[in-house]
Amino acid sequence: MTLPELYVSLLIGGAVLLASIAAARTAHRVGLPSLLLFLAVGVVAGEDGLGLEFDDAQLAQALGTAALGLILIEGGLSTRWDDVRRQLAPASVLATVGVALSVVVTATGAHFLLGMDWQLALLLAAIVSSTDAAAVFAVLRALPMPQKLRGLVEAESGFNDAPTIILVMVFSTAAGDLPGPGPLVLNLLYQLAVGGTLGVLVGFLGVAALRHIALPATGLYPLATVGFGVIAFAAAGAVNASGIIAAYLSGMVLGNAQLPHRAATRSFAEGVGWLAQIGLFVMLGLLVDPSELPAAIIPALVIGSVLLLVARPISVALCLLPFPVPWREQTFISWAGLRGAVPIVLTTFPIVAGVAGAGEVLNIVFVLVIMFTLIQGPTLPAVARRLGLVRTGALREIQVETAPLDVLDADLLTVGIPEGSRLHGVAVFELRLPPPTVVTLIVRGGVTLVPDRETVLRSGDELLLITTPLTREAAERRLRAVGRSGKLARWHGEHGSPSVSDG
Repeated sequence: MTLPELYVSLLIGGAVLLASIAAARTAHRVGLPSLLLFLAVGVVAGEDGLGLEFDDAQLAQALGTAALGLILIEGGLSTRWDDVRRQLAPASVLATVGVALSVVVTATGAHFLLGMDWQLALLLAAIVSSTDAAAVFAVLRALPMPQKLRGLVEAESGFNDAPTIILVMVFSTAAGDLPGPGPLVLNLLYQLAVGGTLGVLVGFLGVAALRHIALPATGLYPLATVGFGVIAFAAAGAVNASGIIAAYLSGMVLGNAQLPHRAATRSFAEGVGWLAQIGLFVMLGLLVDPSELPAAIIPALVIGSVLLLVARPISVALCLLPFPVPWREQTFISWAGLRGAVPIVLTTFPIVAGVAGAGEVLNIVFVLVIMFTLIQGPTLPAVARRLGLVRTGALREIQVETAPLDVLDADLLTVGIPEGSRLHGVAVFELRLPPPTVVTLIVRGGVTLVPDRETVLRSGDELLLITTPLTREAAERRLRAVGRSGKLARWHGEHGSPSVSDG
């Protein structure tokens, strides 16, 4: 790639990124899932729109799998262990037995209602059987609902990607000779056990390292945390285990540990997750041919209806029989099976494997995700309220976060009062700082105190001031003036101009 080509690529990439961010803001304001507009950006930018050509399914598979790993790392970092630990058993059953039941029922519908052969029907059913972790996290965490219910749905969405990917890979390489249940179960157990073990081990290794190694810059802690998640993801994949479950569990271990700069780490991981989602959905939007989508509408409606109204409720009801989950919560769990990035990414596996009819499956899944996201996503809060699972006035846990000063349009200044400074003995009100500049904190002898207007400054004090970009220079000049000539500095002709030594 030449430099001119690089600049053009970066220009296009930056424009698509900003368009996607604007789409996310629009989607939030009108109550639509962001993934729909991200997909739309990709379709508009594609060869039937602005003319960008992208039909490399193998590259889409590789990039999409990497993006899923980053999304699951962010999901694990933001998942509270207390919310999911008591729901591990039912969530694990839903993510394994529930997926299998859903695949069988949906494949039966695809075979008899659409006339698909069994391999293609099973492949399509496996692709759409996984719920989308990013969509579930985004919707549920905005609702004041029981923690155990939210934890169950979140844990299922984090765990069921791995079994789904395994089934899709098996059905994509079977070449018409489907494996027996024994080898399939052994493969599933190996991938989940080894992937889960690696994820937990790498997570604890990351916790030990980040607690005992002092990094030279604050910004390195978020990078290191996400880096450990990437290592877990890649290590599991390298030994043919589930990198998805490893990424999620390593993120969960790291996110629930008392590590330095946790808030900054979660903010960084959230940004990485958003970037991965934007890139993933735009790429998938580029991959489809819009002219072929209308023919997939009827099959997508049929498969989606079987999945949403038959397969999902049956799998939820049977899997939760051993657990004390009320029928209202089971109904909500059935409706909360949101689909998103994972099914569309999984359609690239049979395309790369050369399975006959794989292009048709891509179009069906693409249309299904769009239609049923429009149906389920906006209605999920209403369903929760109708079932009595959202209580008006319910308490929500407060979110404590570091406020970025640029968002507040403010600057933070620190001022030390050295020996001999005329600031010694001056009361706060006598500083006459330009509004809205305020002295917010004084550190004196290792003790912090919140000053009032009568508080007298002393040598050795460290002052913390909040000001604005417009008044910062005036505030600095006033502080220098008082430091040189005392509270009557202006009467003495001192206006605090920077000296040569001030730089």
